[in-house]
Amino acid sequence: MATGLGTWRTRTIVATMFPLLVVLSMLEMGSGYILETLEATYLDNPTLLILVPVMIGMGGNLGAILSSRLSTRLHLGTLSFDPRDELLLANIAAILLLAATVFTALGFAAWIVGVTIAKPMALVDLLLISIISGLLLAVLAIILSISATYVSYRQGLDPDDTTIPVVTNVCDILGVIVLSAVAILVL
Repeated sequence: MATGLGTWRTRTIVATMFPLLVVLSMLEMGSGYILETLEATYLDNPTLLILVPVMIGMGGNLGAILSSRLSTRLHLGTLSFDPRDELLLANIAAILLLAATVFTALGFAAWIVGVTIAKPMALVDLLLISIISGLLLAVLAIILSISATYVSYRQGLDPDDTTIPVVTNVCDILGVIVLSAVAILVL
């Protein structure tokens, strides 16, 4: 059975993805464990709980956007993994600008919700936590997206099949770790 970028068989996709998804599912349990160990930090600052699901989701979404763009360029034959590739740098800059915008808005939205339904946190602290952890997560998502695309390509796998599940699942775990670490440092 041939494997490679031109293989679009259900059997090949399942054979590639099933073990990968099993491993990624096991890793997902790690983020729940981390949240459980930091339960006191989150319960002392309930506004932080508002950030958790959005932080986790946005990190994966940013990585998925970049992974998708890289996979498309790979299929078109225009992707270069050269750090001087202007289009690659433009995509990275776009992801960072999007992250800065989204995580700033998230900080304000979380503060408004926190003031409305929970014990509010200081706006400055919440913005610092949201923006710093969001930008760190975006950088990690960028590194992960480029790495996953490159490894998929080198292994003869279709990056459309592998990169997004890898990036979104790993970013879920990283999102919890980064948010928790930054919250502990700021608070």
